[in-house]
Amino acid sequence: MTQKELKNYIPLIAFAVLLGGGLYCYIRIHTLTARVTNLSAELTSLQANYASTTRFFREEIALTNSNLAAALSLQAQNVGDIKERLEQQVGRVAGTVTTLQKLSTTDPELLAKYSKVFFLSENYAPARLTEIPESYRYSSTKAVSVHSDVWPRLKEMIDAARNSNINLFVSSGYRSFAEQKNLKSDYKVIYGAGTANQFSAEQGYSEHQLGTAVDFLTTGIGGDLDRFEGTPASQWLLANAYRFGFILSYPKNNRYYQYEPWHWRYVGVKLATDLHNQGKNFYDLDQRKIDEYLVNIFE
Repeated sequence: MTQKELKNYIPLIAFAVLLGGGLYCYIRIHTLTARVTNLSAELTSLQANYASTTRFFREEIALTNSNLAAALSLQAQNVGDIKERLEQQVGRVAGTVTTLQKLSTTDPELLAKYSKVFFLSENYAPARLTEIPESYRYSSTKAVSVHSDVWPRLKEMIDAARNSNINLFVSSGYRSFAEQKNLKSDYKVIYGAGTANQFSAEQGYSEHQLGTAVDFLTTGIGGDLDRFEGTPASQWLLANAYRFGFILSYPKNNRYYQYEPWHWRYVGVKLATDLHNQGKNFYDLDQRKIDEYLVNIFE
């Protein structure tokens, strides 16, 4: 082929080259476009999977935290319940110990029923006695004593009565075994044994030996106990004595002695109040029931 003929093929060759290059470029671009499309689709899928996976783990973490919080709360509640029960048990034990300590230092005779029921020996006497000041006694010459733990309550009651314009005085308090024996002997001589037994206890059976019982008098009756009934002082005691722990030992129609509106015995505010509110008399209760109040007698 001559040079002239070769020149004639140059345009054809150039066209072929351009056509081949363009075709290559088209194919390459198409391939790259498809690859980009696939990669974009894969990226979108990965993003969706990532979001779903992240949401799943977040929900799992939240649920785990919630369960853990509930478990901790339940555990704390259980610990609190156990602590409360232990504190209650400790409190009951402490209360029992305190009660036993009080009972161990409290004279068990103080709430016993004596009048023809229980007996006090000739050697019994209150642990401590306090002499009543003259201004609270009916007699300025006769000394009168009461149980030392009863005196503050007795004084408080007499002061309250006087603040209500009620003249209240103590005529008799503690009597020893021997004093009661002598007194009963005198009554038998004066009134006869049958009559004396209706209003006076034999030695060992008198509440006065406890030091917690007192006889009251007031002005205007000449020191006569039999005239105490119906006086303002007697009425005031019936309405108020329980508030200070005193009860009427021998009310009307009792089984032991004649009605003695002047004779009052200290049994503690709780027992006296319960008897007053329930309309019951001391000697009508079972001794075991009365003994339940011993721990609170001076409260």
